[in-house]
Amino acid sequence: MNKMDLVLYIHGKGGSPSESEHYKKFFQDCDIIGFDYKNFMPYENAKEINQAVKNLKNHYEKIILIANSIGAFYAMNADIADEILKAYFISPVVNMEKLIKNLMAFENISEDELKNEKIIETSFGENLSWEYLSYVRAHPLKWSVPTKILYGEKDNLTSIETIIEFAEKNNFEVTIMENGEHWFHTEAQMKFLDNWIINNKD
Repeated sequence: MNKMDLVLYIHGKGGSPSESEHYKKFFQDCDIIGFDYKNFMPYENAKEINQAVKNLKNHYEKIILIANSIGAFYAMNADIADEILKAYFISPVVNMEKLIKNLMAFENISEDELKNEKIIETSFGENLSWEYLSYVRAHPLKWSVPTKILYGEKDNLTSIETIIEFAEKNNFEVTIMENGEHWFHTEAQMKFLDNWIINNKD
């Protein structure tokens, strides 16, 4: 009996593994699994995702990854590139250090302040962590998987320059939705996303 292929979905912050159900219609010949990570710090999260993917590889010939927002960052940080056939990234966070520094600037928090305080709560409900910033600096992302990227023109977390720089460095293809947002959720945005998946299926 031949092993089936797997589509593994990793959701973004506030998302759910049940979002994976949306992609079943595009990959009817594959199993679909939405991964529900339990840890949110990248050094813990990396171990969790890495072990899960290696276990899954024992049951599936090929693994296709779909990752959303910070889920893409978590995937790239988990050292799973050798296990993944190809990837689809939706609004990926590709430079966490820059994102954290932008949030610090928005809150007028200096590096010295964050280093001294260790954790600072922000006005928008997110905690900034010196440990987190130090980790991402010490662990630059390495991602060699053939990857397609979907990006919304009005993404408020990652600039278009950052996405293009990341894509060109790794020879990845980027599709930009005019007036699209970081969170693809409206009818028009989801239709665009669906067509992007269809047009980029090999």
